[in-house]
Amino acid sequence: ADVTALAGLQDMLRQRWEARISYTDLIVKAVAAALRDHPLLNSTLMGEQIVLQDQINIGVAVALDQGLIVPVVREADQKSILEIHRALRDLAERARDDQLTVDEVTGGTFTVTNLGMYRVDAFTPIVNPPEVAILGVGQINEHLALVDGQIRALSRMALSLTIDHRVVDGAPGAAFLQTLVEFLEHPALIFAGEKS
Repeated sequence: ADVTALAGLQDMLRQRWEARISYTDLIVKAVAAALRDHPLLNSTLMGEQIVLQDQINIGVAVALDQGLIVPVVREADQKSILEIHRALRDLAERARDDQLTVDEVTGGTFTVTNLGMYRVDAFTPIVNPPEVAILGVGQINEHLALVDGQIRALSRMALSLTIDHRVVDGAPGAAFLQTLVEFLEHPALIFAGEKS
């Protein structure tokens, strides 16, 4: 995804709210919006039954010395970017202090894992059962591209989607990614309504 516009939005929101809005905050918001259009990826597999979930609860992987933990931002599609930022910051801090409750690490319907801060371009994340999909986010790299006949520097981010093929085939997964990329490349589509 070309995240040049998203980087500009991040800078603007950081100044407006005097908060360290992260790319993960913005990606969680974009994923939640895309899942509204692709509900099959927001389902869970319970035995042999596919359960479409009413809520969009995004798990965000947090690396700890003792391993990985996935706290959950509940109803992420109903939250503002600032609310997502505050929830993620609180959950990550309490995860590092081993203070999360069982409820805060269960009930996820989709997971996002970001290894960009480790300078990883792309990777293959493993689905977090009973969820049916997980998004891997790589680092942002600068690329030169020909845009309208002119060479421009663009910021690009690799996205890796792992899906459980018992529930979701490649075409619906690709359609979800297409929607997500559209939101990330044109963030005004989902972020225009954010409150100051």
